[in-house]
Amino acid sequence: MATDAKRSKQDNGASAQNPGEDKTLQSFLSWCKEVRLELSEKVYVSREGTVADYGMLAREEIEEGEVIFSIPRAALLNQSRTAIHSILEKEEESLKSQSGWVPLLLALMFEYTNSKSHWSPYLSLWTDFRALDHPMFWPKEERERLLQGTGVPEAVENDLANILKEYNDIILPFIQSHREVLDPQKHTLELYQSLVAFVMAYSFQEPLEEDEEDEKEPNPPMMVPMADILNHVANHNANLEFRTDSLKMVSVKRIKKGEEVFNTYGELANWQLLHMYGFVESYPSNTNDSADIQMTTVYKAALQAARTESERSLVVEKWDLLCQLDIVGEEGAFVFGQSGSLTDEELYTSLKVLCMPVEQFKEFKENEGWEEAEEDDEDEMAAALSNDGIPKLSLPWRRLLGDSVALTLQDYADELQPDKELLGDRQAYGRLSSRERLALQLRYGQKVTLHQLLELTRCHSV
Repeated sequence: MATDAKRSKQDNGASAQNPGEDKTLQSFLSWCKEVRLELSEKVYVSREGTVADYGMLAREEIEEGEVIFSIPRAALLNQSRTAIHSILEKEEESLKSQSGWVPLLLALMFEYTNSKSHWSPYLSLWTDFRALDHPMFWPKEERERLLQGTGVPEAVENDLANILKEYNDIILPFIQSHREVLDPQKHTLELYQSLVAFVMAYSFQEPLEEDEEDEKEPNPPMMVPMADILNHVANHNANLEFRTDSLKMVSVKRIKKGEEVFNTYGELANWQLLHMYGFVESYPSNTNDSADIQMTTVYKAALQAARTESERSLVVEKWDLLCQLDIVGEEGAFVFGQSGSLTDEELYTSLKVLCMPVEQFKEFKENEGWEEAEEDDEDEMAAALSNDGIPKLSLPWRRLLGDSVALTLQDYADELQPDKELLGDRQAYGRLSSRERLALQLRYGQKVTLHQLLELTRCHSV
């Protein structure tokens, strides 16, 4: 099984090829016909035979390039297609936020709690958003104990702080000003948090055209009925295409009869999947999995390697310059995938500067790094920080990188071996809770990547 507990199943009595036995699903499928969503006869929606929760299965073989379903833009749920769209448009300025999600979330708050909503057959598929079991719904102690070192607890704490601020500063004043449509007793912080999890897990964001990326803000998220039913794996077989009048799910490879139709949510590591969607892909299925080394950890390693006060002062000076050049930052991370570094320029420049002799650094600083940067070819940097290139790095670079990896591994609660043994013991693994299994798969994948990187820094080839 490629996916480890994508979404917790909510038992509505569904049968694999009999959606009529699931009244909620049948109501949704009838609604889809009403809004002119065209679903291929070669597929069906089910809760059985899927990796988790609702999913889509092939009733017969599907060739590459076939349209699996088509959704008219009028059937998309966003701030422009809600019953309260005129109020949202009027209050547009006051609803601006860091996330950009507030208008959609207010639309969802209204539509989800309105039994007469046009969107009710669609939104009724989710009876309890907490069943998504995002880490934000885990007790803090459990989250920190199981996910220590993975980066997820910190991301969740940041989310929760932003949710609270957004609700108190923007949502609640809006509700109090528009009691004709919203009620502070019904549209609570708890509901808002649940809907944030829903948007994280199920919304889509239409990409900008290449020539617009530097000029326009990202498009706001929207809910795309039927598309959000598809589960994700890195090795997906379908992809959502954005057309002028509709959105189409198109097969990107042949799908055999009985196989599940998988979309992709992007090239996401397991920690990102767990943080945003509440699931991971079992090791080693996720070809996009990665491990992070915090930029500040490299700085810490460089400081620890300094033997004198003057060397420490030089490291501080070098780091300050890297910060000024926007190469590194307090919240940034160097990312490593299966083939090596995924943040080539930032890591290459950081290692280069932090390992520079004094005289070379003085010259680099005088030029503010520009001449040096122009000399560094992107392909050369990528090759140097690949799995093949790392053993060929100079000793100071390998030593600093290796020390940074060792410090990162100290952030985890346990060593690699106990996790490896637990994964290999089917009976012990089977006794774990779903959260324990998710955390184990996540931790293990990251630790394997870091240990492999550590080994590369310890060997040398010419």
